[in-house]
Amino acid sequence: SAAGVLVCLLEYPRSKRKKGSTMERCGQKYLTAVVKLLGPLTRNYYIRAILHAALAVPAGFLLSTILGTVCLGIASGIYLLAAVRGEEWRPIEQKPRERPQGGGTMKAPPSNPPPRPPPDARRKQPELGG
Repeated sequence: SAAGVLVCLLEYPRSKRKKGSTMERCGQKYLTAVVKLLGPLTRNYYIRAILHAALAVPAGFLLSTILGTVCLGIASGIYLLAAVRGEEWRPIEQKPRERPQGGGTMKAPPSNPPPRPPPDARRKQPELGG
């Protein structure tokens, strides 16, 4: 059960992406602080791959924990592949929100006119009926 807590501690906080934005999980900032405190021990994906593989070995001896062993083995392989590609865990830092200024909130008017239907379609259609 201690191994499960350790895996949850490592896996819950999402890492910041190189490109684009990353949504932070609910309550992630508290666990991110713990993971940051452990430094390279938790940031390096080679170490995570070895840790997951080491946790998978004892679980492989019981039939009831085979599924967990497979999951930890797959996670170990994924972390090893990510480490070979040069990735590492990076915390998501919150950007300070910019306050909108009173005069600078107005946007410029559109420079292009809105799309219009062709002239044929704009002519009134003759009404059918009575």
